Amino acid sequence: MGRAALDSFAHLDAREVGLNLALSLLVAGAALGLIAGLRRLFDRWFAKLMSDGLAEQGEAKTPRAAGLSWLLLRLAILGGTLLIIADIWGVDLAVLGGGVLGALLRAMGVVILAVGAIEVAGFVVDHLVHGVARRSRDARRAAQVRTLGPLIRGFIQGVLVVISSLTFMSEIGVKVGPLLASAGVVGVAIGFGAQTLVKDFLTGVFLVAEDVVSVGDNVQIADFGGTVEAMTLRTIRLRDQNGTLHIFPYSEAQVIHNRTKTFSSYVFEVMVTYGSDIDHALAVMGDLGAEMRQDPAFGPKIIRPFEVLGVDRLDPLGVMLKARVTTHPRDQWSVGREYNRRLKLAFEREGVELAYRPVGPAAPTVPTTSKPPPAAAQS
Repeated sequence: MGRAALDSFAHLDAREVGLNLALSLLVAGAALGLIAGLRRLFDRWFAKLMSDGLAEQGEAKTPRAAGLSWLLLRLAILGGTLLIIADIWGVDLAVLGGGVLGALLRAMGVVILAVGAIEVAGFVVDHLVHGVARRSRDARRAAQVRTLGPLIRGFIQGVLVVISSLTFMSEIGVKVGPLLASAGVVGVAIGFGAQTLVKDFLTGVFLVAEDVVSVGDNVQIADFGGTVEAMTLRTIRLRDQNGTLHIFPYSEAQVIHNRTKTFSSYVFEVMVTYGSDIDHALAVMGDLGAEMRQDPAFGPKIIRPFEVLGVDRLDPLGVMLKARVTTHPRDQWSVGREYNRRLKLAFEREGVELAYRPVGPAAPTVPTTSKPPPAAAQS
Protein backbone atom coordinates (compact mmCIF):
# COMPACT_ATOMS: atom_id res chain seq x y z
CA MET A 1 0.00 0.00 0.00
CA GLY A 2 2.81 2.43 0.89
CA ARG A 3 4.53 1.94 -2.49
CA ALA A 4 1.26 2.46 -4.37
CA ALA A 5 0.61 5.63 -2.42
CA LEU A 6 4.08 6.97 -3.22
CA ASP A 7 3.59 6.17 -6.93
CA SER A 8 0.29 8.02 -6.96
CA PHE A 9 1.88 11.06 -5.33
CA ALA A 10 4.80 10.99 -7.77
CA HIS A 11 2.51 11.31 -10.79
CA LEU A 12 0.77 14.42 -9.47
CA ASP A 13 1.71 17.78 -10.95
CA ALA A 14 1.65 21.07 -9.06
CA ARG A 15 -1.89 21.96 -10.22
CA GLU A 16 -3.30 18.60 -9.06
CA VAL A 17 -1.47 18.87 -5.73
CA GLY A 18 -2.93 22.34 -5.15
CA LEU A 19 -6.41 21.20 -6.14
CA ASN A 20 -6.22 18.12 -3.88
CA LEU A 21 -4.91 20.23 -1.04
CA ALA A 22 -7.73 22.75 -1.47
CA LEU A 23 -10.33 19.96 -1.55
CA SER A 24 -8.75 18.35 1.51
CA LEU A 25 -8.88 21.63 3.42
CA LEU A 26 -12.47 22.15 2.30
CA VAL A 27 -13.49 18.67 3.50
CA ALA A 28 -11.65 19.14 6.82
CA GLY A 29 -13.27 22.55 7.31
CA ALA A 30 -16.71 21.12 6.54
CA ALA A 31 -16.09 18.32 9.06
CA LEU A 32 -15.06 20.78 11.75
CA GLY A 33 -18.10 22.94 11.00
CA LEU A 34 -20.35 19.89 11.18
CA ILE A 35 -18.83 18.95 14.55
CA ALA A 36 -19.31 22.51 15.86
CA GLY A 37 -22.94 22.61 14.68
CA LEU A 38 -23.74 19.21 16.11
CA ARG A 39 -22.08 20.23 19.34
CA ARG A 40 -24.46 23.14 19.74
CA LEU A 41 -27.46 20.96 18.92
CA PHE A 42 -26.20 18.27 21.28
CA ASP A 43 -25.71 20.75 24.15
CA ARG A 44 -29.17 22.21 23.58
CA TRP A 45 -30.79 18.77 23.49
CA PHE A 46 -28.93 17.61 26.58
CA ALA A 47 -29.87 20.81 28.46
CA LYS A 48 -33.52 20.20 27.55
CA LEU A 49 -33.36 16.66 28.88
CA MET A 50 -31.85 17.84 32.14
CA SER A 51 -34.42 20.62 32.45
CA ASP A 52 -37.16 18.01 32.07
CA GLY A 53 -36.09 16.66 35.44
CA LEU A 54 -33.95 13.67 34.44
CA ALA A 55 -31.14 14.79 36.74
CA GLU A 56 -33.52 14.73 39.71
CA GLN A 57 -33.84 10.97 39.34
CA GLY A 58 -30.22 10.48 40.37
CA GLU A 59 -29.13 9.02 37.05
CA ALA A 60 -25.35 9.27 37.44
CA LYS A 61 -24.79 7.54 34.10
CA THR A 62 -26.56 10.24 32.08
CA PRO A 63 -23.58 12.66 31.69
CA ARG A 64 -21.23 9.76 30.99
CA ALA A 65 -23.49 8.26 28.34
CA ALA A 66 -24.01 11.66 26.71
CA GLY A 67 -20.27 12.38 26.65
CA LEU A 68 -19.49 8.95 25.21
CA SER A 69 -22.16 9.37 22.54
CA TRP A 70 -20.65 12.68 21.51
CA LEU A 71 -17.15 11.14 21.42
CA LEU A 72 -18.31 8.31 19.18
CA LEU A 73 -20.07 10.76 16.86
CA ARG A 74 -16.90 12.83 16.51
CA LEU A 75 -14.83 9.71 15.83
CA ALA A 76 -17.27 8.66 13.11
CA ILE A 77 -17.13 12.10 11.47
CA LEU A 78 -13.32 12.21 11.64
CA GLY A 79 -13.06 8.67 10.27
CA GLY A 80 -15.31 9.54 7.36
CA THR A 81 -13.31 12.69 6.74
CA LEU A 82 -10.06 10.72 6.57
CA LEU A 83 -11.58 8.29 4.08
CA ILE A 84 -12.75 11.15 1.84
CA ILE A 85 -9.37 12.88 2.00
CA ALA A 86 -7.56 9.61 1.24
CA ASP A 87 -9.83 9.10 -1.78
CA ILE A 88 -9.04 12.63 -2.97
CA TRP A 89 -5.33 11.82 -2.95
CA GLY A 90 -5.88 8.46 -4.65
CA VAL A 91 -5.07 6.33 -1.62
CA ASP A 92 -7.23 3.18 -1.46
CA LEU A 93 -7.74 2.36 2.22
CA ALA A 94 -9.91 -0.61 1.35
CA VAL A 95 -6.80 -2.78 1.08
CA LEU A 96 -6.61 -2.67 4.86
CA GLY A 97 -9.63 -4.96 4.98
CA GLY A 98 -7.67 -7.99 3.87
CA GLY A 99 -4.90 -7.93 6.49
CA VAL A 100 -4.36 -8.28 10.21
CA LEU A 101 -4.46 -4.53 10.69
CA GLY A 102 -7.86 -4.41 9.04
CA ALA A 103 -9.18 -7.10 11.37
CA LEU A 104 -7.88 -5.22 14.41
CA LEU A 105 -9.44 -2.00 13.19
CA ARG A 106 -12.78 -3.73 12.67
CA ALA A 107 -12.54 -5.30 16.12
CA MET A 108 -11.80 -1.91 17.67
CA GLY A 109 -14.74 -0.47 15.77
CA VAL A 110 -16.98 -3.20 17.18
CA VAL A 111 -15.80 -2.42 20.74
CA ILE A 112 -16.36 1.32 20.32
CA LEU A 113 -19.79 0.86 18.78
CA ALA A 114 -20.76 -1.73 21.41
CA VAL A 115 -19.77 0.51 24.31
CA GLY A 116 -21.57 3.43 22.73
CA ALA A 117 -24.70 1.37 22.05
CA ILE A 118 -24.76 0.04 25.62
CA GLU A 119 -24.42 3.49 27.18
CA VAL A 120 -26.79 5.18 24.76
CA ALA A 121 -29.38 2.41 25.27
CA GLY A 122 -29.26 3.00 29.02
CA PHE A 123 -29.57 6.74 28.51
CA VAL A 124 -32.53 6.41 26.14
CA VAL A 125 -34.34 3.93 28.41
CA ASP A 126 -33.87 6.20 31.42
CA HIS A 127 -35.19 9.20 29.50
CA LEU A 128 -38.22 7.34 28.12
CA VAL A 129 -39.08 5.82 31.49
CA HIS A 130 -38.84 9.20 33.19
CA GLY A 131 -40.99 10.79 30.49
CA VAL A 132 -43.72 8.16 30.85
CA ALA A 133 -43.63 8.44 34.65
CA ARG A 134 -43.78 12.23 34.53
CA ARG A 135 -46.83 12.20 32.24
CA SER A 136 -48.66 9.59 34.30
CA ARG A 137 -51.54 10.92 36.37
CA ASP A 138 -51.38 8.00 38.79
CA ALA A 139 -48.53 8.46 41.29
CA ARG A 140 -48.48 4.74 42.02
CA ARG A 141 -48.23 3.88 38.34
CA ALA A 142 -45.43 6.43 37.93
CA ALA A 143 -43.49 4.80 40.77
CA GLN A 144 -43.95 1.38 39.19
CA VAL A 145 -42.69 2.68 35.83
CA ARG A 146 -39.59 4.14 37.50
CA THR A 147 -39.01 0.79 39.17
CA LEU A 148 -39.19 -1.04 35.84
CA GLY A 149 -36.59 1.32 34.32
CA PRO A 150 -33.45 -0.34 35.78
CA LEU A 151 -34.79 -3.82 34.94
CA ILE A 152 -35.47 -2.90 31.30
CA ARG A 153 -32.13 -1.11 31.02
CA GLY A 154 -30.25 -4.06 32.49
CA PHE A 155 -31.95 -6.55 30.14
CA ILE A 156 -31.27 -4.49 26.99
CA GLN A 157 -27.68 -3.82 27.96
CA GLY A 158 -27.14 -7.52 28.72
CA VAL A 159 -28.39 -8.49 25.25
CA LEU A 160 -26.10 -5.89 23.66
CA VAL A 161 -23.12 -7.20 25.64
CA VAL A 162 -23.72 -10.77 24.41
CA ILE A 163 -24.17 -9.73 20.77
CA SER A 164 -21.13 -7.44 20.76
CA SER A 165 -18.97 -10.09 22.44
CA LEU A 166 -19.85 -12.66 19.78
CA THR A 167 -19.22 -10.12 17.01
CA PHE A 168 -15.85 -9.15 18.51
CA MET A 169 -14.72 -12.76 18.77
CA SER A 170 -15.79 -13.37 15.20
CA GLU A 171 -13.74 -10.39 13.99
CA ILE A 172 -10.55 -11.56 15.71
CA GLY A 173 -10.86 -15.05 14.20
CA VAL A 174 -12.53 -17.01 17.00
CA LYS A 175 -14.97 -19.66 15.75
CA VAL A 176 -18.31 -18.65 17.22
CA GLY A 177 -20.17 -21.77 16.05
CA PRO A 178 -18.54 -24.21 18.52
CA LEU A 179 -19.04 -21.68 21.30
CA LEU A 180 -22.74 -21.48 20.58
CA ALA A 181 -22.95 -25.28 20.42
CA SER A 182 -21.37 -25.60 23.85
CA ALA A 183 -23.42 -22.77 25.31
CA GLY A 184 -26.07 -25.21 26.48
CA VAL A 185 -23.61 -27.20 28.57
CA VAL A 186 -22.02 -24.06 29.95
CA GLY A 187 -25.48 -22.66 30.72
CA VAL A 188 -26.39 -25.72 32.75
CA ALA A 189 -23.13 -25.48 34.70
CA ILE A 190 -23.64 -21.78 35.36
CA GLY A 191 -27.24 -22.44 36.34
CA PHE A 192 -26.19 -24.84 39.09
CA GLY A 193 -23.55 -22.42 40.33
CA ALA A 194 -25.70 -19.30 40.13
CA GLN A 195 -29.03 -20.49 41.51
CA THR A 196 -29.15 -17.62 43.98
CA LEU A 197 -28.62 -15.06 41.22
CA VAL A 198 -31.41 -16.57 39.16
CA LYS A 199 -33.67 -16.65 42.21
CA ASP A 200 -32.89 -12.99 42.96
CA PHE A 201 -33.69 -11.97 39.40
CA LEU A 202 -36.97 -13.89 39.19
CA THR A 203 -38.08 -12.68 42.62
CA GLY A 204 -37.39 -9.08 41.58
CA VAL A 205 -39.40 -9.51 38.38
CA PHE A 206 -42.42 -10.83 40.32
CA LEU A 207 -42.14 -8.08 42.95
CA VAL A 208 -42.36 -5.44 40.25
CA ALA A 209 -44.95 -7.26 38.12
CA GLU A 210 -47.26 -7.75 41.11
CA ASP A 211 -46.67 -4.16 42.27
CA VAL A 212 -45.60 -5.29 45.73
CA VAL A 213 -43.04 -2.51 46.09
CA SER A 214 -41.82 0.38 43.96
CA VAL A 215 -39.13 3.02 44.12
CA GLY A 216 -40.16 5.69 46.64
CA ASP A 217 -42.15 3.35 48.91
CA ASN A 218 -41.38 3.28 52.61
CA VAL A 219 -40.99 -0.36 53.57
CA GLN A 220 -39.58 -2.58 56.28
CA ILE A 221 -37.53 -5.68 55.52
CA ALA A 222 -36.56 -7.79 58.52
CA ASP A 223 -35.38 -5.31 61.19
CA PHE A 224 -34.57 -2.52 58.74
CA GLY A 225 -36.89 0.13 57.39
CA GLY A 226 -36.53 3.02 55.01
CA THR A 227 -37.38 4.42 51.61
CA VAL A 228 -36.76 2.30 48.52
CA GLU A 229 -34.04 4.21 46.73
CA ALA A 230 -33.41 1.81 43.85
CA MET A 231 -34.30 -1.65 42.58
CA THR A 232 -31.74 -3.35 40.34
CA LEU A 233 -31.80 -6.72 38.62
CA ARG A 234 -30.71 -8.42 41.83
CA THR A 235 -31.10 -6.12 44.84
CA ILE A 236 -33.47 -3.74 46.57
CA ARG A 237 -31.89 -0.75 48.32
CA LEU A 238 -33.36 1.03 51.35
CA ARG A 239 -32.23 4.39 52.73
CA ASP A 240 -33.19 4.87 56.39
CA GLN A 241 -33.64 8.15 58.26
CA ASN A 242 -30.02 8.12 59.39
CA GLY A 243 -28.86 8.05 55.78
CA THR A 244 -27.66 4.45 55.97
CA LEU A 245 -28.14 2.48 52.76
CA HIS A 246 -29.33 -1.11 53.31
CA ILE A 247 -28.92 -3.46 50.34
CA PHE A 248 -30.92 -6.70 50.23
CA PRO A 249 -30.82 -9.40 47.56
CA TYR A 250 -34.38 -10.14 46.53
CA SER A 251 -34.04 -13.72 47.79
CA GLU A 252 -33.47 -12.39 51.32
CA ALA A 253 -36.46 -10.04 51.22
CA GLN A 254 -38.89 -12.80 52.12
CA VAL A 255 -41.39 -10.53 53.91
CA ILE A 256 -41.81 -6.88 52.88
CA HIS A 257 -43.93 -4.50 54.96
CA ASN A 258 -45.02 -1.68 52.65
CA ARG A 259 -46.17 1.37 54.63
CA THR A 260 -47.02 3.60 51.67
CA LYS A 261 -48.94 1.58 49.09
CA THR A 262 -52.27 3.13 48.04
CA PHE A 263 -52.71 4.93 51.40
CA SER A 264 -50.99 5.34 54.76
CA SER A 265 -52.20 5.47 58.35
CA TYR A 266 -50.89 6.98 61.54
CA VAL A 267 -52.05 5.42 64.82
CA PHE A 268 -52.12 7.62 67.93
CA GLU A 269 -51.72 6.01 71.33
CA VAL A 270 -52.26 8.58 74.06
CA MET A 271 -52.20 7.66 77.76
CA VAL A 272 -54.14 9.83 80.19
CA THR A 273 -54.35 9.52 83.94
CA TYR A 274 -57.17 7.68 85.71
CA GLY A 275 -58.32 10.99 87.17
CA SER A 276 -59.04 12.48 83.74
CA ASP A 277 -62.47 12.62 82.13
CA ILE A 278 -62.11 9.88 79.49
CA ASP A 279 -65.18 10.85 77.48
CA HIS A 280 -64.05 14.46 77.38
CA ALA A 281 -60.56 13.40 76.29
CA LEU A 282 -62.01 11.31 73.44
CA ALA A 283 -64.20 14.24 72.40
CA VAL A 284 -61.17 16.55 72.33
CA MET A 285 -59.32 14.05 70.12
CA GLY A 286 -62.27 13.83 67.72
CA ASP A 287 -62.75 17.60 67.53
CA LEU A 288 -59.05 18.10 66.89
CA GLY A 289 -59.15 15.52 64.08
CA ALA A 290 -62.08 17.35 62.46
CA GLU A 291 -60.16 20.61 62.83
CA MET A 292 -57.14 19.08 61.09
CA ARG A 293 -59.33 18.06 58.14
CA GLN A 294 -60.43 21.69 57.71
CA ASP A 295 -56.85 22.98 57.85
CA PRO A 296 -55.73 24.11 54.34
CA ALA A 297 -52.19 22.81 54.98
CA PHE A 298 -53.08 19.35 56.30
CA GLY A 299 -56.65 18.75 55.15
CA PRO A 300 -55.74 17.78 51.56
CA LYS A 301 -53.39 15.11 52.92
CA ILE A 302 -56.16 13.36 54.89
CA ILE A 303 -58.35 11.10 52.76
CA ARG A 304 -60.72 9.62 55.37
CA PRO A 305 -62.56 10.95 58.43
CA PHE A 306 -60.51 10.95 61.60
CA GLU A 307 -61.20 7.78 63.62
CA VAL A 308 -61.31 7.84 67.41
CA LEU A 309 -61.08 4.15 68.30
CA GLY A 310 -61.68 4.62 72.04
CA VAL A 311 -60.05 3.10 75.10
CA ASP A 312 -57.46 0.57 73.96
CA ARG A 313 -56.33 -0.78 77.33
CA LEU A 314 -56.00 -0.04 81.03
CA ASP A 315 -52.36 0.30 81.96
CA PRO A 316 -50.92 0.54 85.51
CA LEU A 317 -49.82 4.08 84.59
CA GLY A 318 -53.06 5.26 83.01
CA VAL A 319 -55.74 4.76 80.37
CA MET A 320 -54.54 4.22 76.81
CA LEU A 321 -56.65 6.00 74.19
CA LYS A 322 -56.26 5.17 70.51
CA ALA A 323 -57.11 7.05 67.31
CA ARG A 324 -56.15 6.80 63.66
CA VAL A 325 -55.80 9.08 60.66
CA THR A 326 -55.59 7.88 57.03
CA THR A 327 -53.60 9.96 54.57
CA HIS A 328 -52.10 9.85 51.14
CA PRO A 329 -48.93 7.74 50.95
CA ARG A 330 -45.96 9.25 52.82
CA ASP A 331 -48.08 12.05 54.35
CA GLN A 332 -48.87 10.22 57.58
CA TRP A 333 -45.78 11.39 59.43
CA SER A 334 -46.24 15.11 58.83
CA VAL A 335 -49.93 14.89 59.76
CA GLY A 336 -49.18 12.73 62.81
CA ARG A 337 -46.50 15.04 64.18
CA GLU A 338 -48.72 18.09 63.82
CA TYR A 339 -51.66 16.31 65.46
CA ASN A 340 -49.50 15.27 68.41
CA ARG A 341 -48.36 18.87 68.88
CA ARG A 342 -51.90 20.23 68.78
CA LEU A 343 -53.22 17.45 71.02
CA LYS A 344 -50.70 18.28 73.74
CA LEU A 345 -51.78 21.94 73.69
CA ALA A 346 -55.50 21.02 73.55
CA PHE A 347 -55.22 18.69 76.56
CA GLU A 348 -53.51 21.44 78.54
CA ARG A 349 -56.34 23.86 77.73
CA GLU A 350 -59.07 21.33 78.55
CA GLY A 351 -57.48 20.07 81.74
CA VAL A 352 -56.87 16.53 80.49
CA GLU A 353 -53.76 15.19 82.20
CA LEU A 354 -51.37 12.97 80.27
CA ALA A 355 -49.87 10.02 82.11
CA TYR A 356 -46.14 9.56 82.05
CA ARG A 357 -43.58 6.99 82.97
CA PRO A 358 -41.56 8.21 85.97
CA VAL A 359 -37.82 8.60 85.60
CA GLY A 360 -35.44 7.77 88.45
CA PRO A 361 -35.58 5.26 91.31
CA ALA A 362 -37.18 7.69 93.75
CA ALA A 363 -40.00 8.73 91.45
CA PRO A 364 -43.54 7.52 92.21
CA THR A 365 -45.00 4.75 90.07
CA VAL A 366 -47.97 6.93 89.06
CA PRO A 367 -48.48 10.70 88.89
CA THR A 368 -49.39 12.20 92.29
CA THR A 369 -52.54 13.82 90.89
CA SER A 370 -53.87 10.53 89.52
CA LYS A 371 -56.35 8.31 91.24
CA PRO A 372 -55.13 4.80 91.96
CA PRO A 373 -56.08 2.30 89.28
CA PRO A 374 -58.92 -0.11 89.98
CA ALA A 375 -58.19 -3.62 91.14
CA ALA A 376 -59.01 -5.14 87.73
CA ALA A 377 -56.40 -2.95 86.09
CA GLN A 378 -53.81 -3.81 88.76
CA SER A 379 -54.20 -7.51 88.14
